[in-house]
Amino acid sequence: SRSDDFTVAMETVTAWAWGPLSFLTFLALLRHHPTRYVLQLLVSLGQLYGDVLYFATEARAGWSHSDPRPLYFWGYFVGLNGVWVLVPVALLADACRHLTAAQRAIDRPRHKAH
Repeated sequence: SRSDDFTVAMETVTAWAWGPLSFLTFLALLRHHPTRYVLQLLVSLGQLYGDVLYFATEARAGWSHSDPRPLYFWGYFVGLNGVWVLVPVALLADACRHLTAAQRAIDRPRHKAH
């Protein structure tokens, strides 16, 4: 079915792109590599995009793949899956803060001592 094709395509991207990129991001953060926040931004944005597609696809299907009982729906489906939205949002904000500070430092006018 069409939704199965979507899931397979999405999980293929997750396995072959976001997985290895997440590992590289982890190494870059451990080693304080200059690309660490760019990688953090890319991985977080990719994860967030996948989350939006996941929730949007389910919403368009009328929540048909979710148990309608309130505890299950709100606790499991929304609550536990929501972590996969909150963490990337926090990491995106962190990356933006660091990248903005770095750019601000580069843009700062330099005064020559005479």
